[in-house]
Parts: sequence; C-alpha cells; structure tokens
Amino acid sequence: MVELKPGARFQSTVCTTEVIVVKGAGEADLTCGGAPMVASGTGQVAGEPAADAAEGTLLGKRYSDEADTVELLATKAGAGSMSLGGAPLAVAQAKTLPASD
Repeated sequence: MVELKPGARFQSTVCTTEVIVVKGAGEADLTCGGAPMVASGTGQVAGEPAADAAEGTLLGKRYSDEADTVELLATKAGAGSMSLGGAPLAVAQAKTLPASD
C-alpha cells in the first residue's frame, strides 16, 4: 500500500515505469506489472512484469481509474501495466471543450 497525494512519485519494481500523482488521496494498492509500486528512488528493478500485466505504460500519458478518482502521469515508460486495487488503469481520454458560438 502506498500513500497517494498530488506530487508523490512512484516507480515500478519490475520495469522502468515511473509516475507522478496528479489527483488522488489516501492509501491505495498501486501495482505495475503485477508487483507493488514503491516511492521513487527506493526500489530496484528486479524480474519482469507478469504476463497478464504487461500491456505497457506510455510516456507522458495520464492514467485514471474507472471512477476518475485517481490520475497518474507517466514520467517514464515501461513494459508493465498499472492497476489500482486490482482494477487496471486506463489512459485518460481528453475532455471535450464546449463549443463557443
């Protein structure tokens, strides 16, 4: 479990993925490649992502949960895919702006 708060940085322990929290608060079960993520700079990459969690993370993309309560920005790409509490995080879609007439 990690403590999510805006500005917090986390890294994967099974790939090169690194993220920064944009939105979210509280303790959460944040994983990447099937392994728990740790505070940035505190872990080493060892092993490989699990086969069911190896879709990859894209640099510069924002990832959010289905309820849009958590948003993470990928600062380094990696082979593992992220999940929160067992539910996969998806690339956040850009919000459409209202038309100005």
